[in-house]
Formats: sequence, structure tokens, C-alpha cells
Amino acid sequence: MFLIVAKYLIPRGYRGMAVFPFVLVKYDFDKVNKIFVNHEKIHLRQQLEMLVLPFFIWYFFEYLIRLFQYKNKDLAYRNISFEREAYAKETDYVYLKNRSFFQFLKYITLK
Repeated sequence: MFLIVAKYLIPRGYRGMAVFPFVLVKYDFDKVNKIFVNHEKIHLRQQLEMLVLPFFIWYFFEYLIRLFQYKNKDLAYRNISFEREAYAKETDYVYLKNRSFFQFLKYITLK
């Protein structure tokens, strides 16, 4: 994983994003934010297990589905299965050591 401060590459309203093998952050202080970095590491693992490009295709189409479902871009983003897993486990710093493949699938349906 490579942490890079790339203020102008991050979309408005976001602090960072993972694009395997990089984690791009908008602000230098996020490089040492353990929760934020762990969240992005979870995305890197998701991308790796899906061979990167299919991850982004799935992410985009699931976002469109959630946008249709919620009619709100923030709710759509927060309910993408990849995001739900990352937000649920971002404070568990050993999660990636024990995580099985394709755990995001557990977060597709809402409970």
C-alpha cells in the first residue's frame, strides 16, 4: 500500500479513496488517521480479491442501484456493500488478518 496526498484527485465531499495499490488522501493528517487508513485498506483488499477492474464496475453499478433505491446520493454511497463492510469494520484493526474472501457479499442486503 502506498499512501499519497493528492488533494486535487479526490472528488469534492470525500477525504480519500483507494485505487489499488494506492490510497489517495486529500489531507496530510489523514495519513496517520488509523480508522481512515484501515477503512481504505479494506477497500484495497476488496479490489484485490475482485481483480481491481471488476470491483470498480460493480461499485459503479451498485451505486446506481442504490441511487434509484434511495434517491439520495449520500445514502446511495453509504449503502454500497463495499462501503458498508468498510464502515462496519474500520475500527477493527485485526479484521483484515481474519477476513475471509468476499465478505462484502454479507452487506448486500439491508437488515
